[in-house]
Amino acid sequence: MFKNKKLLVTGGTGTIGSSICHYFKSNGCEDIYSTTTSMNKVKTDQEYIKFKELNLNNIKNFNLDKTFDHDIDYLVLNAGLNRDNIFLRMSSDDWNSVINVNLNSSFHLLKHFTKKMVKKRFGRIVFISSVVAHTGNPGQVNYTASKAAISGIVKSLALELSTRNITVNSVAPGFIESNMTKKLNNDQKNSILGRIPMKKLGDSSDIAKAVGFLCSENANYITGQTLHVNGGLALI
Repeated sequence: MFKNKKLLVTGGTGTIGSSICHYFKSNGCEDIYSTTTSMNKVKTDQEYIKFKELNLNNIKNFNLDKTFDHDIDYLVLNAGLNRDNIFLRMSSDDWNSVINVNLNSSFHLLKHFTKKMVKKRFGRIVFISSVVAHTGNPGQVNYTASKAAISGIVKSLALELSTRNITVNSVAPGFIESNMTKKLNNDQKNSILGRIPMKKLGDSSDIAKAVGFLCSENANYITGQTLHVNGGLALI
């Protein structure tokens, strides 16, 4: 399905990022790139991914032309950071770091790669947002702000790039099984499950499949949209 195409996923060492890379590899994509804050995070089973060490919190000081001297077909903006605290205790650093990684880094990567996509008249851009961008979440004002802003970017950028055969969409995951959810005690997990109509956590492969769909030919006429993958959580 993705033969002879090139993919870049930011944050490819994480649970969702890794699943996205694996899904594309399983469907014929041979040129897979990813960013990571440290090469020490790269797992032994990720040798098929070409990792680039990039600090998204300070991306404006990196030479992206040198780091990525090639074009890509699919850009998946997945990397994210959360520094949770109630707003009255949230520091400027907590706010700025999350906004830099989750939002500002996307600006710089988009500026770099959309030029190449416009030139070749093809591209698929997919943001990984979050259900909390649409529901809110106490203790995550910075995180929800960064994710909510993605909705505006997706709609506006889709309008600008639509005549160049470039689609721009986002996937908004709900609660996904990960290393973080494994640390929850039974009470915490039951509290979360009680809010999900399907009464189960999602799997990272659910997100990967949604991203794959939006990059496939089956979604050629879909742009400016958010695909919610949350077991019905946002319906409540």
